[in-house]
Amino acid sequence: MKVLVIGSGGREHAYVWKIAQSPLVKKIFCAPGNAGMTSLATCVPIDAEDVDALQAFALEKRIDLTVVGPEGPLALGVVDRLVASGVFSPQRRGETPVTIRGALPGEPEKPSWMKVKVDLTDPKFRELKHLNAKLGLNTVCEEAGCPNIYECWSSGTSTLMLLGDICTRACSFCDVRTGKPGEVDWDEPKRAAEAIVEMEVQHAVLTSVNRDDLADGGATIFARTIGEIRTRRPDCDVEVLIPDFKGDPEALDIVMGASPDVLNHNTETVLRLQRDIRTAANYARSLTLLARAKWARPGVTVKSGLIVGMGESDTEILGALADLNAVGVDVVTIGQYLRPTAHHRPVDRYVDPGVFDTFKQAGEAMGISHVESGPLVRSSYHAKESLEAAV
Repeated sequence: MKVLVIGSGGREHAYVWKIAQSPLVKKIFCAPGNAGMTSLATCVPIDAEDVDALQAFALEKRIDLTVVGPEGPLALGVVDRLVASGVFSPQRRGETPVTIRGALPGEPEKPSWMKVKVDLTDPKFRELKHLNAKLGLNTVCEEAGCPNIYECWSSGTSTLMLLGDICTRACSFCDVRTGKPGEVDWDEPKRAAEAIVEMEVQHAVLTSVNRDDLADGGATIFARTIGEIRTRRPDCDVEVLIPDFKGDPEALDIVMGASPDVLNHNTETVLRLQRDIRTAANYARSLTLLARAKWARPGVTVKSGLIVGMGESDTEILGALADLNAVGVDVVTIGQYLRPTAHHRPVDRYVDPGVFDTFKQAGEAMGISHVESGPLVRSSYHAKESLEAAV
């Protein structure tokens, strides 16, 4: 909602002030006669003297404006009744949250270092998008709204998401759809391998939605896809980013039996926030999975990831790094949380790039072979480079 103040009467200022204090208001436009309103941080003076001129201004700027004031459709007292009836009260259950310049109430402003380059015309980007569509494959790059999709796809790399695009869990930070998944597509491993061959990548990354509806959690599909890639591209490194399989060691054994080069499972956040952020997940279960993977095949690079900006402290991140090091993790990724939609968990803070450098230095000082840490880092970001740095 954008509010337009007209006229020079003083009485309307009282209720405009009420609107200005609401998170629903994005900006106030005021005519020259309303000099008193320019003290509002959201007030933008415009050169318009009457309703017709103001409406012409709105049309020219292609913005929706609600006109208030003596000559507008909202007369004196109307806003008072709206406030009394709870129009500007906190969000009700089931309502779409209101954002102001893309931020929820109380969220910090997005800093300049979080901006990414977007080039939808890049030939490699369009070629990869067409290839995935042709083969009927999903990518976590698209489903999770990864900020690095343009950089990675333009360089010819992507992370294939197996087992459909509907997850059985509903983690508060994730943009992947939640619901009842469809049937397992047993031909998917072959199509995924074909995509890897056509993309001519040297480092393939495979992940999946959580499939708690399957007895093995989808482990067999992972193993078959690794096998198909090995058959077609034996020189290609294969990295798998797996769910926790509800702690089933036999499911993990199926994946490890296919000999991936990198076994990745994300811890996501610190111990204190696990239950609040990761539905049906468990910090100890994740650490156990990572430890078992290292015990099963000491030569395999074991990897995990953390997201910051969801309510944790720097000290807690250092504690999580110590835990990951203790169970034998070789590579850790740390990146900034970006809220996918207004319905997801609010951003608590934007971590300064210098703090990410501190995390990297601290983790590697503990004994972790490589820590990829930065605002835009995600699990698969610079995956090939991370493997090379760790071995």
